Amino acid sequence: MRLVSRPVLCNYYVTYRCNAKCGFCDIWEKPSPYVTEEQVRQNLIGLKRLGVKVVDFTGGEPLLHREIDILLRLAKDLGFITTLTTNGLLYPKWAEKLAGSVDMLHFSLDSPNRDEHDQSRGVKCFDAVMKSIRIAKSLGERPDIIFTVFEDNVDQIAQVYAEITQPHDLVLILNPVFNYASVDAGPALTAATLNEISAWGKKPNVYLNEGFIALHRDGGNHVADPVCKAGSSTIVISPDDKLVVPCYHLGKKEFAINGDIYSVYRSPAVQKLAALEGRLPECEGCTINCYMQPSFAVELNKYWWKALPSTIKYNKIKGTWKQLLPSFVR
Repeated sequence: MRLVSRPVLCNYYVTYRCNAKCGFCDIWEKPSPYVTEEQVRQNLIGLKRLGVKVVDFTGGEPLLHREIDILLRLAKDLGFITTLTTNGLLYPKWAEKLAGSVDMLHFSLDSPNRDEHDQSRGVKCFDAVMKSIRIAKSLGERPDIIFTVFEDNVDQIAQVYAEITQPHDLVLILNPVFNYASVDAGPALTAATLNEISAWGKKPNVYLNEGFIALHRDGGNHVADPVCKAGSSTIVISPDDKLVVPCYHLGKKEFAINGDIYSVYRSPAVQKLAALEGRLPECEGCTINCYMQPSFAVELNKYWWKALPSTIKYNKIKGTWKQLLPSFVR
């Protein structure tokens, strides 16, 4: 049963450029412009009209955008919940200007070992993450650590929890790795690893969407009975101001926005593609978290029930549950 028929999240790619070269991502390989302030202003107004609640300013590395503080403030002034994930390299430079503008600030960290983390990111950024934590806390910010879980680093969760997140009173977000398109992020997570991740999700100050675990156990999305609602739950905007449908990772078609995302999104051409969400051949077996999480939130099924406890837990910690509540009661 569909609970919410409108998009709830916008993945807003402010640039594809990045100052890291992560092996499990190919976004940084793309040439890219930067979004403009006026484009973002017009699109945020349209997103508000469409009913979007959360805007994730992403990339690439979003802090490469020279006006990222202005873009975040525009979103906050319009009442959006804002999220931003960074590798930490540029956060110390931006910290004071961003203070109070990011509801869900994530620092990426994949290992408690400096050399291992820096190698996975293709750039030395472990020390920058540690410095960013200290600066953010000093400004009264409540950053999270987002830990991408692979088969070969699941045993390091305990050390990250004990030595980094708990001492600093941070939320540890466990992000099961996924493959997409031509990007091979490593072997599929085994049943034993999924069980271990699931056990960690029950600990204080740990966020794990249990829907992800269930989806991995079920072999991902299945085109015959899709759980993915990427095209109708999530709006993707590219750095060159285009609407990407049905999702960034497939990118089947892009539509020029030209200042009117409301009309473009509701157009027959876009809605026809959105209706194919989860049903395209490439969608078979998909476990891409950034589209499954909003998908779990808009339709009442077993994944909705699996995701509900962790969603309540996290948004209660972050203080955003009151803003999200209207999204799921009408």
